[in-house]
Amino acid sequence: MKKLVYLVWAAVIVSLAVACSSESGSGVLDDPDNASGIVPGGSGSSTSSFKSGGSSSPATVVASNTTLTTFDVALNTASLSETESPIPSDDEDYVENSEFTSVIEIVYSGSSAAVTGSVSGVDITVSGADVLVNSTAKKVEYKLSGTSSDGRFKLYSEKKFKLSLNSLNLTNNDGAPINIQSGKRAFVVLSGTNTLKDGSSYNTTDGEDEKGCLFSEGELLFSGNGTLNVTGNYKHGIVSDDYILLRPGNIINVTTSKGHGLKANDAVTIAGGVLNVSVSGTAKKGISCDSIVVVKGGRTTILTSGGGEWDDEDNDVTACSGIKADDNFIMSGGELYIKSTGAGGKGISSDLDIEISGGTLKVITTGAQYKYGNYDAKAKGIKADGNLTISGGVVWVRATGGEGSEGIESKKIMTISGGNVLVYTYDDALNAKSALNITGVNLYAYATNNDAIDSNGTLTVSGGNVIASGTFAPEDGFDCDQNTFNITGGVLIGMGGGTSTPSNTSTQASLIIGQATITQNTYIAITNASGNNLLSVKVPRSYTNGTLLISAPGMAKGSSVTVKSGVTVKGGSDFCGLNSDGTVSDGSDVATISLSSMVTSHNYSGGMGGGPGVPGGGGPGRP
Repeated sequence: MKKLVYLVWAAVIVSLAVACSSESGSGVLDDPDNASGIVPGGSGSSTSSFKSGGSSSPATVVASNTTLTTFDVALNTASLSETESPIPSDDEDYVENSEFTSVIEIVYSGSSAAVTGSVSGVDITVSGADVLVNSTAKKVEYKLSGTSSDGRFKLYSEKKFKLSLNSLNLTNNDGAPINIQSGKRAFVVLSGTNTLKDGSSYNTTDGEDEKGCLFSEGELLFSGNGTLNVTGNYKHGIVSDDYILLRPGNIINVTTSKGHGLKANDAVTIAGGVLNVSVSGTAKKGISCDSIVVVKGGRTTILTSGGGEWDDEDNDVTACSGIKADDNFIMSGGELYIKSTGAGGKGISSDLDIEISGGTLKVITTGAQYKYGNYDAKAKGIKADGNLTISGGVVWVRATGGEGSEGIESKKIMTISGGNVLVYTYDDALNAKSALNITGVNLYAYATNNDAIDSNGTLTVSGGNVIASGTFAPEDGFDCDQNTFNITGGVLIGMGGGTSTPSNTSTQASLIIGQATITQNTYIAITNASGNNLLSVKVPRSYTNGTLLISAPGMAKGSSVTVKSGVTVKGGSDFCGLNSDGTVSDGSDVATISLSSMVTSHNYSGGMGGGPGVPGGGGPGRP
């Protein structure tokens, strides 16, 4: 075995091929350490030769607004072209499956309101522009239009009803402009542009809830092809004490300075449409639900900017979240964009499980840790108190607010089995408490001040393409303490100040290289005895005395591999500079290493099973 004293290789992954971008065409990943060189993604050649301590010349700069380290999230009111799935004929939450044969029209005009239509069982009282409805009737549609700067629509109904808003502009200075005191289904059908605003204080009726600008005791079921603008100045924006359903066609914009954007007790389901939510109150949520939140269509954008606070009820600190689900969060389609800038703010927070199987999800958190005495709230991109599963879709997370700013966290088991997942963070990019399982995914994890992939329990990699770049010693690319670390498949490279050592129970061989000095902009390859590319990569930053963990199909116990530098890679599939099926040429051989064990070490003193920093462990990583 040739002795490898220094492994000098470099790279700044700045450009992502199509596989790394949710948009068509190429996305890019800026140099996380602000190096001067920016290397286009996809196949290509190294921009520097292998040499100890040498500098490298930059490649062509690629500019894009889809960059992982610079992409932004902003409200987007543009319409969205969607095709709705066939409507189940037996689903009572769809207005098409109900009949409304009686119509009452209410037209607001300044300080008055005119009512047209009469229905048996419906009693209407008008005082100026305040309209009060008491109804025991079935199949009634209420059509609201016109403008008033001091009016309201308040409804008591024993039966479900249809509420059509057609270019309605309604402000109530001392309460909710639409106040539905009915526990029945409210089918809210939008046409034209509608605007609702509440006052800075409410004059409520004793014994009644009135929790937001558009409030309903029952279900709020939105449909139509109109726009609804909601401004909450006292409490929340849109509230249901039951559940909320959003369907394709509508554009709903909610702004609140005091409360949550959308609030529901039993569920929030986004099946389509455009939803923009901006909340600025302390510890408030874009979407808050006491139960489950489901995203399966549409385009939802959420901005939160408030800080944290002490919660007397829970005896703990709390902070903002783009989405807060007290039950599960499930995403199977659509687009979801979240940005949280306040202290301790989170993108998505679930008290139970998080499941992501499709769609596009991009999250940014920039807030620092919020502290209150000995308590704190830390900014997280995606956080589940239960299990967290990603099996498909595009997931981008950036969390850069300092200590505790983690990308994706599970307090139980994290399983990533599909999709394209890219995470850039200050603290751990991925963190799981009980176990972390990776298979069949394109995964890029980069931490500027901690581990890239961190499991406090077991760690298993059985498939996919995985790039894990942790920071310098004592942090790791892969860290699972002294617990079992199995590699049974996949193409993976881990970089950091140390690494956890794969267990001998692994079925795919791996190579650990220590004492590595890693400089920028060298394309590295691991080839087999026939010269075929097993793994080639542009690594994302420089290391001094770094540790590299490499594993790929074709790396078998008893075989030998050659480490090459300064190569050209053509063809094949590229993910964030990682390529395992392209053709390698040129470059220079650094070392030929015999894989004498399932886990082979080169210039590395760690043991063969267990975690970093413990007897038999894998080096100087953080325990």
